[in-house]
Amino acid sequence: MPKKIRHMDYVLFIPYLILCGIGIVMVYSSSSYVATGNGSSPTSYLFRQLVWVLGGLVITLFCMNLKIDYFKRTKLWGILGFAMLAVLVGLRLFGQSINGAAGWITLGPMSIQPAEFCKFYLIVYLSSMIAQRERRLGVAKLRDLNAQLMMLGAMIVLIVIQPDIGGATINLAIAAVILFASGMSYLYGVGIFVTAAVGFEWVLVPMMSRLPQSVLANSYQLRRFLGFLNPFTTASGAGTQLVNSYYAISNGGLTGVGIGNSLQKRGYLPEPNTDFIMSITAEELGLLGVLLVMGLLLVIVGRMIYIGVRSNNTFNTLVCYGVAAYLTIQAFINVGGIVGLIPITGVTFPFISYGGSSMMVLTLSLGLVLNVSSLEQISRASAVRQES
Repeated sequence: MPKKIRHMDYVLFIPYLILCGIGIVMVYSSSSYVATGNGSSPTSYLFRQLVWVLGGLVITLFCMNLKIDYFKRTKLWGILGFAMLAVLVGLRLFGQSINGAAGWITLGPMSIQPAEFCKFYLIVYLSSMIAQRERRLGVAKLRDLNAQLMMLGAMIVLIVIQPDIGGATINLAIAAVILFASGMSYLYGVGIFVTAAVGFEWVLVPMMSRLPQSVLANSYQLRRFLGFLNPFTTASGAGTQLVNSYYAISNGGLTGVGIGNSLQKRGYLPEPNTDFIMSITAEELGLLGVLLVMGLLLVIVGRMIYIGVRSNNTFNTLVCYGVAAYLTIQAFINVGGIVGLIPITGVTFPFISYGGSSMMVLTLSLGLVLNVSSLEQISRASAVRQES
C-alpha cells in the first residue's frame, strides 16, 4: 500500500464521501421531474452524477498520490496560464451560451466550463510562485509578482465579460486570501475591497434599480439582479427564482417534507439540480438536513485551515488556505443567493450540485490538500522516530 494512502486524512476524506453521497441522492430527487419534462429518463442525471462522483474519487486519489513537486513547476504553470487565457478568449468569441453566459465548451455529450479550472490553477500557481520567491529572496512582495498578477487579473476580467460574476468573485477571493496569508501588506487589498463594497451599495444598486425594462429584458444577469432587489414585486418575472426558493425553504421547515416530495422542483424552481439544489434540500430534508450538509463542509474547511496552520512549508500552507477559501466562498455565494442575501449568480454548491466541471475541480483541489496532509503526517512521524 502506498505510504500516502496509509497516512490518509480521514477527517477530510470521510465528510467528502458523505457529501457526495448526499449529493447523489439530492441530484436524483431534484432532477427526475426536469429529466422527464425534457423527454429523458428520470434517472439520466443520477447516472451522470454517479459517473462524475466516481471519476472525482479517482482524481482525488490520483492527485493525492502524485509527487508534490509536480505542482511546484512554475514554468509549466506559466505556460498553462497562457493556454488558459487563450481558451477564455476563445470562449468569449465562440463559446456556447448557457443562461446568458458564453462560458462552455461542448465536447460530445458533455459540456466543460473552463472558468471552473481557473480556480484550481490560480491556487496552485499563486502558491508556487510565492513559495519560490520566498525561497529566493526571504520574503515575497507584491512587486515581485507583477507579471503573475497581471495574468491572473486578465483571467478574472475575461471571466467577468463572459459574463460570470460568481466565478470571477470566487477567483478574486481566492487570490486575495492567498496573498494576504503569504504575509504581504494587506492594506492595499483591504482598500480595494472597501471601495468595491461602497461602490456596490451606493452606486451600482441604485443605478440598476432605475434601469428601464427594455434594457433589463435583454440581459439575463440584469434580470437576476433586479429580482434580488425586488423579488416579490417582480415575482412573475425577474424575481420568480428567488420567490420560489423562499417557498421551498419555507415548505421544508425543520425536518422537511421528505425525499422526493418537493413541490418547487415540479416546474416552479429552475435549475433545481444545480444552482438551487440547496433550496430543494431545505424543502425535502428541512433545516436539519441543510445544517448537516453545512456542518460536513465546515469540518472539511476547518481541517484544511488546521493543516495549513500547522505546516512550516509556505506552498503547503497557501494551498490549504486557498482551497479552504474556494469552498467557503463558493458555498456562501450559493446559499446567499437562494436566501436573498446577495444576487443569484449561478454558482453551484460544493459536492452537492450536479455538474462535471465543478466536481472535477473540487476533487482536484481536495486531492491536493490530502497530498499535503499526508506529507505533513509522514514528516511528523519521521521526526518522532528520529527523536526516539
